Amino acid sequence: MEEKMGRFFESVGNFFTGGDNIPWCDRDIIAGCERELADAATEEQRNDSLMRLSWALVHSRQTDDVNRGISMLEASLDNSGSPLQLREKMYLLAVGHYRNGDYSKSRQLVERCLEIQPDWRQAISLKKAIEDKIAKDGLIGIGIATTAVGLLVGGIAAAVARKK
Repeated sequence: MEEKMGRFFESVGNFFTGGDNIPWCDRDIIAGCERELADAATEEQRNDSLMRLSWALVHSRQTDDVNRGISMLEASLDNSGSPLQLREKMYLLAVGHYRNGDYSKSRQLVERCLEIQPDWRQAISLKKAIEDKIAKDGLIGIGIATTAVGLLVGGIAAAVARKK
């Protein structure tokens, strides 16, 4: 019984907190990636460093970092040398848009990733997180609308009762 209650409270907590499995990145990791980019000697090292920095930025808790990561990725999208590189950049863009709450853009990008590699577990997991978030936001919206209608009807009923 105790285990069932624990799972129940965990699922309720996940409902309100989002419960996705996408990692977060701290500011010190971003700073390390920026130093690595500044120290890159070759074009290949620079490209690798840019990808790591982009990853760190879109996984940040800071909106400015996420936006910066999105901008970097969008600017480098045309320079993708292979379908694998394009897939990686689109996935990171999808994560960034997910973090910013732009779920429709995130879903479009993750679906493009899945066109390139349909069995990619990271993209499948992100797509599920996006769909869960959209469903949760829809339920919350319905709850708010229902509450507003209930308060309106209650107010009208109270006003009518006072007049009698």
